[in-house]
Amino acid sequence: MSTHPSRRSFLGHAAAGFSSLAFSRLAQAQATTEPPPRPLQVEHAVAEPVSLEVNARPIPNFEPRDRSRTRFGSLDYRSGLVLTSPFRGFGGLSGIRLDAKGERFLAISDQGGWFTGRIRYSGTAMAGLDEVEAAPLLGAEGRPITEKRMWWDSESLTRDGNLVYVGLERVNQILRYDFSKGGIHARGEPIPAPPALRKLPHNKGLEALVLVPKGQPLAGSLIAFSERGLDADGNLVAFLIGGPTPGQFSVRRTEKFDISDAVLLPSGELLILERKFSWFTGIDIRIRSIPLKSIAPGAVVDGPALFRADLGQEVDNMEGIDAHVTAEGETVLTLVSDDNFSMLQRTLLLQFTLVE
Repeated sequence: MSTHPSRRSFLGHAAAGFSSLAFSRLAQAQATTEPPPRPLQVEHAVAEPVSLEVNARPIPNFEPRDRSRTRFGSLDYRSGLVLTSPFRGFGGLSGIRLDAKGERFLAISDQGGWFTGRIRYSGTAMAGLDEVEAAPLLGAEGRPITEKRMWWDSESLTRDGNLVYVGLERVNQILRYDFSKGGIHARGEPIPAPPALRKLPHNKGLEALVLVPKGQPLAGSLIAFSERGLDADGNLVAFLIGGPTPGQFSVRRTEKFDISDAVLLPSGELLILERKFSWFTGIDIRIRSIPLKSIAPGAVVDGPALFRADLGQEVDNMEGIDAHVTAEGETVLTLVSDDNFSMLQRTLLLQFTLVE
């Protein structure tokens, strides 16, 4: 897509001007209110470990219409990149986790692939990606998970040291990887999951994972969020797995937003990344803050929106969020988009400073 202000009008007129093929690709790409199912074939799966080149084009302004603006809600824009690669399997990024310095990253695609590498900075601005490698997610048998029927839709990611957890949406399973046994070449073992989690909607199920570390309320709990699994009151279903108080709770759903990822800050704030899509307005992005201490079995939790953006800004189908704290004490949020391997979308890497 173009990066100047005509992006909004381009998508806004898609319903009138695009062919039926473009319609289906955009509908699939951006998680519509009732998204059609994706094809069963895993067209862009990573078949084997490989090093790859990723090209990065800077995004100097988050708001192209007002280049002087840097503040958006509670966030200050730091930098952004449009990522492309000649490697056919690059894209579909649905989850990301960074090291404590915000440099080394671990990401997953929604077609059963790992991506690792290093973010290169120029001062505080991201300048590119180096040392990028890809590999297939392996199952317990040591074979790519894509060989199992419907096991390819890896949508969520969280990490606790060498233990990495990956959520598979369509089968609503969680795999645990021990990276001390080969890193991205480790084998994933399914962990026990609540029966209600396994019954989440086929294509609106497990979408975000957060592991609560020591020193926080609910320490040791794995929090699993559905994209749009709804309870009897129309709120978004989530689960506490393990930890001191396992059980089910809900996140209040407002304005038809769906959950796409979440991250826990050292302060105890749980930030939930949400999105929605309309043929008339395009895609909208929101980040809500929810106190971790408010989460308990049976609770319905809610919190204020810290950030909102739409196609007037440089956003796409934002699916991943993580946070790190700089040496200067700034909390930096990193967002990544899932381009769904569509020519109408982009893989974006964005960073913002959270303003207290």
